[in-house]
Amino acid sequence: MADKRRFELFARFLAERFPDARRVFDVAGGMGRLNEELTRLGREVTTFDSRHKRLKVRFVERHFGLEEPCECDLVVGLHPDGATRVIVEYAALHRVPFAVIPCCSDNGMPYRPWMRHLADLARERGLRVEEADLPMQGRARVIVGLPATG
Repeated sequence: MADKRRFELFARFLAERFPDARRVFDVAGGMGRLNEELTRLGREVTTFDSRHKRLKVRFVERHFGLEEPCECDLVVGLHPDGATRVIVEYAALHRVPFAVIPCCSDNGMPYRPWMRHLADLARERGLRVEEADLPMQGRARVIVGLPATG
């Protein structure tokens, strides 16, 4: 069972790790719970998802793609399922940081190889990679990608 604190914990992690990121794209954000938590912390968040039922947050009802204009300082995903790879590729293409908490792969790969694959994908596209663990039950490993400086 998923930890009910996951949205709050991830939002606090993002606010602390990226204090200057004011505009955030929340990809495959479901009903918008992460958006709600980040908004409480003073961020301007747009959630992308194809859901019809959602919270009253800034929401774009469609799938997120690489062609999306980059109007963000950070792109994130909390258990974004099949959108995880797109988040990494989008961040690399637009030279913005990303943070994801993957749950399952989009290609049937087991969890640990999937995590390594995502980190390698980010590095191959010129991003520095960091990882962290959130204090919650379930999938709690965060992969962070940062554009190279200089």
